[in-house]
Amino acid sequence: MTDRFVAREKSRAFALRVVKSFQYLQTVKKEYVLSKQLLRSGTAIGALVREAEYAESRDDFIHKMHIALKEANETDYWIDLLSDSGYFNELAGDSLQADCRELLRLLIAIIKTTKSRR
Repeated sequence: MTDRFVAREKSRAFALRVVKSFQYLQTVKKEYVLSKQLLRSGTAIGALVREAEYAESRDDFIHKMHIALKEANETDYWIDLLSDSGYFNELAGDSLQADCRELLRLLIAIIKTTKSRR
């Protein structure tokens, strides 16, 4: 299984977790601002990975993956902030953050590998 396929599957699974977290934050915690930021950035990762599948060139692919990486980094920030402010319990926040950081490492590896094959 290639890293690109893994990134597609993991980013989609992560997006589903983010959607469920958003629903929880809105309905149970009544948090409406930070949860929308989490939803936007957390679901953008997978969308950008999918968009990169049909990149026009290697440079376009790298560019789209870089944007996905930036969205993943932003998502990590929102998870950290929501955890530290008590909206996520420690277990839920740590689990979501671990998945996000795994995506960060995967995207970095894909970008580095793609750049080295120029």
